[in-house]
Amino acid sequence: MTNQDLIKDGKASLGIEFGSTRIKAVLIHPQTCEVLASGSHSWENRLENGIWTYHLDEVVKGMQSCYQDLVKDIQDKYQVKVTKFAAIGISAMMHGYIALDKDDKQLSPFKTWRNTCSRDASAKLTEIFQFNIPERWTIAHLYQSILNDEEHVKDLDYVITLAGYIHYLLTGQKVLGVGDAAGMFPIDSDSMDFAGKYVDIFDKLIENKHYSWKLKDIFPKVLKSGQNAGNLTESGAKLLDPTGSLEANIPLCPPEGDAGTGMVATNAVAPRTGNVSAGTSIFAMIVLEHALKDLHRELDNVCTPDGRQVAMVHANNCTSDLNAWVSIFDEFAKLSGHPLDPNDLFKLLYNHALTGEENCGGVLTYGYLSGEFITNLTEGRPMMVRTPDSKFTLANLMRSNLNTSLGAVRLGMDILASENVKIDKLLGHGGLFKTKGVGQKIMADALNIPVWVMTTAGEGGAWGIAILANYLVNKACDQELPDYLDKVVFKEASGDVIKPDPKGVHGFNEFMQNYVKCLPVEKAATECFK
Repeated sequence: MTNQDLIKDGKASLGIEFGSTRIKAVLIHPQTCEVLASGSHSWENRLENGIWTYHLDEVVKGMQSCYQDLVKDIQDKYQVKVTKFAAIGISAMMHGYIALDKDDKQLSPFKTWRNTCSRDASAKLTEIFQFNIPERWTIAHLYQSILNDEEHVKDLDYVITLAGYIHYLLTGQKVLGVGDAAGMFPIDSDSMDFAGKYVDIFDKLIENKHYSWKLKDIFPKVLKSGQNAGNLTESGAKLLDPTGSLEANIPLCPPEGDAGTGMVATNAVAPRTGNVSAGTSIFAMIVLEHALKDLHRELDNVCTPDGRQVAMVHANNCTSDLNAWVSIFDEFAKLSGHPLDPNDLFKLLYNHALTGEENCGGVLTYGYLSGEFITNLTEGRPMMVRTPDSKFTLANLMRSNLNTSLGAVRLGMDILASENVKIDKLLGHGGLFKTKGVGQKIMADALNIPVWVMTTAGEGGAWGIAILANYLVNKACDQELPDYLDKVVFKEASGDVIKPDPKGVHGFNEFMQNYVKCLPVEKAATECFK
């Protein structure tokens, strides 16, 4: 069949991912998983009353705008009216807190992964469970609301992540993929469900509050990849496509978090593989052969979309301030009367950064727009400091901004190295790798591990969730997810690898020594500069 016929007959699968700055839709071929069409919508989080959030009406409007952009791309390329798909998948930023009552009314502002306002709850639950509960996890936000005696808690009927919320709007099903669920609450990899012993501990912990609910009453049902997660309802079809062209009853795969879709998009779901997603935030996902020996507050224990144990190193800040520095030079270029295409500007500055000194010549930056748990900061202040005798060049400044975007995640990876975790292959994806070879080299030197970037890496999580949707309806002979990715999706994939350069590794280590020593300066900035 031609691509036109595939789309017309509803054989292609659709994935939609809600990222930090962009909602992206991807339509893929049922056999090859190649991208047939795409659409996008730009948006930004907002800081309101100390909470990083998006309004839920923005979620719906952004989804509709993104979908219509996809429809336009399909029409332009294939002259086909879209009425159905083989399957749909929804993905979004992991973690966070969306609270609804029995009438689906929002009870509390949507808290994203970026918030660091549940420190007391995080610390107490970690101590009680003896299992790391990061601040951004849903259970930490819920327990913090309880500790704060917030009025809304007694009226809870459903607590969910962003991906699960959108899926619920489209299907009416209160379910969540195991990878995203692992960012809500600890998962038992044997039962593929929220860990019963911790559920019991939590229910007993709050029983003196006499709420009408227990934890499992308000949490979603957990599903693994390949399971049916419900069908698109009539109201869901009209919500996604207000024009009324889209038919109902399309199956949906379990909704997933962006960490899980990043693993799928880089073929990093088997033990001893890993991937680093580097964009607004940065997280490294390493699939484990066995559980870690010790409790580490800097590491999340999460899952692949098919339930394998993963160590996750998550840092809130990566490219946001780096992009802000590029914007400064964009403004200067325009002021000079010689404006540059944004992509050309990034390439120019990123490649020039590689001509700088590996240790950045005494120039140190922190791209902390928000707090950073790994470095024990509840707030952030983007900052640049340098020694009087520093070599303050454009190359060193830009290299420092690239280096610092990996600073926090490097600290977490050092802990994994101390646990003797083996990594055969590390794959990079996300905005940091858009300029060929630059972010990849900086990361290889920073982590002292060869870093691969696949030719498909730019497709990102929207492609990953589209693959999971396709896996739902097209997996052959009940293939396990790693086999399906190896034998179908990445059968003919290609990519480039950059190995660590000893000089670059040494220089990055020197940069990290300054990064760690000067963290009290960053902390002082958060206290003094309000």
